[in-house]
Amino acid sequence: MAKKIGVLLAGCGVFDGSEIHEAVLTLLYLDQAGAEVICMAPNVAQLHVIDHTQQTQMEEKRNVLVESARIARGDILDLATVKAEQLDALIIPGGFGAAKNLSDFAVKGPDAVVHPEVQRLLDEMVAAKKPIGALCIAPATVARALGGLHPELTIGKDVGTAAAIETMGGKHVACPVDGIHVDAAHKIVTTPAYMLGPGIKDVAKGIEKLVKKVIELA
Repeated sequence: MAKKIGVLLAGCGVFDGSEIHEAVLTLLYLDQAGAEVICMAPNVAQLHVIDHTQQTQMEEKRNVLVESARIARGDILDLATVKAEQLDALIIPGGFGAAKNLSDFAVKGPDAVVHPEVQRLLDEMVAAKKPIGALCIAPATVARALGGLHPELTIGKDVGTAAAIETMGGKHVACPVDGIHVDAAHKIVTTPAYMLGPGIKDVAKGIEKLVKKVIELA
């Protein structure tokens, strides 16, 4: 029986949505492992839209679910319709969208608020003792959502983000790009990905290990 693994997306593009390399590598390794992938995203407006050629804000509005559907090739669910009972595990790719659209960590740091549907699903996953994987900056949103549990997480070595994770109740563990950190007590697996980079071949190693571990824990 194939494991059903949710992939929570946050838009399409590193500066305002999900990091596309991280998302596609996650989907690739899940498919190679024979998992059934269930992509989802919140049906909300993006914080803003970034011109990725200039890294400047555009006078334009986009929807997180609609943009995420680009990565999922149209096969995507509104997060509000997804419950933990439908999943064996959940993985959240990084990209600024994970800290702009799934929470407002990119704006408010440790005072961030997690999107209510994201908070609900993470709470349900933990209550059901089902594994959660988070890449790149996504562990910061997980730390905000689950800080009361004092989860162990990594975003690599960035001192400022690590300090913010600790302030929110998490325990940060330094980790190389090709490594993962496993919080065995809470079944949370994290990897630095593009928080360290530098390239797609580098981030791929950690993402492959994370996907394998999440499936193993499921």
